[in-house]
Amino acid sequence: MHDMPSSRPTNFCDACAIRNRAICADLDDREIGLLNGIGRRRKLSAGEQLMWEGDEAVLVANVIEGVLKLSSHSADGKEQILGLVYPSDFLGRPFGETSPYGVEALTEANICVFERADFDRFAREHPRLEHKLLERTLSELDRTRRWMLLLGRMNAEQKVASFLLEMAERLGTTVAGAGTSVALPLSRQQIADVLGLTIETVSRQLTRLRNDGLIDLPSRREIVLHNHADLQARAS
Repeated sequence: MHDMPSSRPTNFCDACAIRNRAICADLDDREIGLLNGIGRRRKLSAGEQLMWEGDEAVLVANVIEGVLKLSSHSADGKEQILGLVYPSDFLGRPFGETSPYGVEALTEANICVFERADFDRFAREHPRLEHKLLERTLSELDRTRRWMLLLGRMNAEQKVASFLLEMAERLGTTVAGAGTSVALPLSRQQIADVLGLTIETVSRQLTRLRNDGLIDLPSRREIVLHNHADLQARAS
């Protein structure tokens, strides 16, 4: 088992920023208290690995802050990024013996970690959590299908437009009269790696979208989306 530096404050669940959107959202206060007893907070640095593909599935986790990537590797060692996970997303394979993918932090991240055996036992004893797990599993399947379409069938413009729309949905802040502002957690190179493009291609596509009036680029880590409908048309 890999080292897992962590902490558990007394108000661990009460102070959780994503409690109303996380896997535990439907639990009552008593159940939250019990879940608090088996959870730990853990901080990840950018580039730090949380789970390894094919390893024993010893952990599951809720993402509180940050962005992580799910990836798999082919027989020749080539990485295939399966998707991104954001705050309130769930990681790991409850009731499974091995991890189906690797998980790496793309940015600094805070997560809520559970030993899988403890979490499995808790889920069996609390049907509302089991139901939520099923909902999340089906949603993850839908997201994976969309991601494989993005990587396999879309051109560069569609990929970048789709990526920006997802960022806006998951991380965006609406600014009155100015569209949706997104503080990008990824560098241009990381975006390129995630989308299977070169950094030059990503930069060209962003410049084109800006010149067409669909976005603004106040800085390298901020994008403002002005026209979601036109971006959706570009993405499709």
